[in-house]
Amino acid sequence: MFGRRKTAPAAAPAAAPQPAARAKAKAAPADPGPWRDGLGLLAIRSVQIIAVVLLAVGAVWGLRQLTLVVIPVMLAIVFASAFEPVMKWLRARMPSVLATVIVLLGIVVVIGGVGYGMVQAVVAQWDDLYASAVQGVNQIIEQVPIWVNSLPWDIDDNQLNEWLAQAQTFITSSNFGSAVGSGAVAGVGAVANFVTGLVLMVVVLFFFLKDGPIIWSFLKRPFQGEWRERMDRIGTKSVDTIGAYVRGTAAVAAVDAVGIGIGLFILGIPLAFPLTLLVFLLAFIPIVGATLAGVLAALLALVDGGRMDNGLIAAVIVVAIVVAVNQLEGNFLQPVLMGRALKLHSLVILVALTVGTVLASILGAILAVPFTAVVWGIIQVWDGPNLPARWARKK
Repeated sequence: MFGRRKTAPAAAPAAAPQPAARAKAKAAPADPGPWRDGLGLLAIRSVQIIAVVLLAVGAVWGLRQLTLVVIPVMLAIVFASAFEPVMKWLRARMPSVLATVIVLLGIVVVIGGVGYGMVQAVVAQWDDLYASAVQGVNQIIEQVPIWVNSLPWDIDDNQLNEWLAQAQTFITSSNFGSAVGSGAVAGVGAVANFVTGLVLMVVVLFFFLKDGPIIWSFLKRPFQGEWRERMDRIGTKSVDTIGAYVRGTAAVAAVDAVGIGIGLFILGIPLAFPLTLLVFLLAFIPIVGATLAGVLAALLALVDGGRMDNGLIAAVIVVAIVVAVNQLEGNFLQPVLMGRALKLHSLVILVALTVGTVLASILGAILAVPFTAVVWGIIQVWDGPNLPARWARKK
């Protein structure tokens, strides 16, 4: 009896909630707040999208204000990426500074030689081309009344003759040359900007060729862990993509220039050599570049005719040569030289060309596609060496 311990009485069980209270709790969910419902989330996303768009517009506006610096730097990146294999091969056999000087001199000599050859060829044949153009325009003007008389409606002959006389006077007089001269004077500022940009590009390219890996290592310092590995992949992929794109495009452009150039020389088209160089340069603009050069060659053939008596037949032959070369390029050369990994959809290329042309004219059109390919390449290695970003993976 004395050994038993008194225990406290057991607590009474909690009263079960009444069914009416449970039903009321289910019927009245907690208020999510004004920013957590569907409309609030839509507003938050809209503000985020607007902020991103404003940031992008501000960045583009700032870059456009600094085109004299941005374009040379971008061109230096392209050239440095394209000649990276050559630099690696030379660094293994000689000091880095000597290798950089050799590659840089090679680039400058090639670019300067192409530009000098085009200018000299145009200057040497400009008088003959101008005379042929005047003769061709006069022939077209002489044929206009015949074409007009064949139309189903009547046109005042006096008014037509006045228009033709004015056109012929303008073509054969010095007004056209004066207009060209005034345009040349107005372009002095553009030439000065071009020279400044060229000098800046050469200087920046020297340091990119010599210290490119060191510069990239410095830019990666703020990143650690997974993000540092990601930046390593981004740097390697960017250089490889730009280099492969430029080297493949240069090979395709060379084939285009040789094929079309041989046809122009055989036909005796004036300015065949500068047109060949122009085909090579414009071929760096995908889809439309070589075609534009071919259209220009066809117009010259239509005006002059070359070794053929009929300019129309010569122009048709030139168009046929351009079409054949473009088919060879698109169906055989690009898949082999460019590789499937760098092949972008035609719609993406057209959009990139349009945006690049609007932002930076011809240079923008040339640089738009390789940098678009870089963006796509970065997406392909975002989460791993062979692992694209989550949203870009195949289902």
